[in-house]
Amino acid sequence: MSNNVVTELAPTGTLRAAINLANFLLVSSRADNGDPQGVAPDLAAAIADSLGVGVSFVPFERPGPLADAAVEDVWDIGLIAVEPARAEHIEFTEPYVEIEATYLVSGHSDIQAITEVDQPGVRIAIAARSAYDLYLSRNLQHAELVRAEGIDGSFDLFVSEGLDVLAGLRPRLLTDVAQIENARILDGRFTAVQQAVGTPSGRNESAAYLRDFVVEAKASGLIAELIARHQVAGLSVAS
Repeated sequence: MSNNVVTELAPTGTLRAAINLANFLLVSSRADNGDPQGVAPDLAAAIADSLGVGVSFVPFERPGPLADAAVEDVWDIGLIAVEPARAEHIEFTEPYVEIEATYLVSGHSDIQAITEVDQPGVRIAIAARSAYDLYLSRNLQHAELVRAEGIDGSFDLFVSEGLDVLAGLRPRLLTDVAQIENARILDGRFTAVQQAVGTPSGRNESAAYLRDFVVEAKASGLIAELIARHQVAGLSVAS
């Protein structure tokens, strides 16, 4: 590793790691000082250790603002889902973990399969600017996405407005389905949300270093160890 990598990746002398607090699988708790704890913060700390610098966490309540801040020089690495819409300003590693995204429907719904969701007149509650919102925005042709702020907001919208479908991460939907009488989670998935490490575009040596780090972290078992350490169900090491 060259000194250029450390200078480029941590120009302030500390690695500023942007963390998406809305992802409850990757941020599972808070430390006494308020710092996020979980798979994503631990991975960021491991990257900082490899560089020989300290880490400071830059928390964001939702992934959209985190991605927007890539051009504001407030973070050096961002732990966020890979999405083409975000790649304009962020250089991504390959994914280190992935999470299934699927649909929940009410008990009286005629929808029985994921392939039946994309129909005229079907309204889908979804967390605005989530990775699966961006995916469905590109791929749906007939159904309507009805957006709310955050995962909790999409659940509340689904219930209060009586929408046809709730889109979300399967681990969260397993909690949601227990709160709605006769609700069902559809089999399969419409996508897998893949989480990666990003750095603002233009830091070419940094991007190459991070790509190599993530490949090694998966091969060495580090990512699997972090998932086991935090006892996260529904999270898989990305293939």
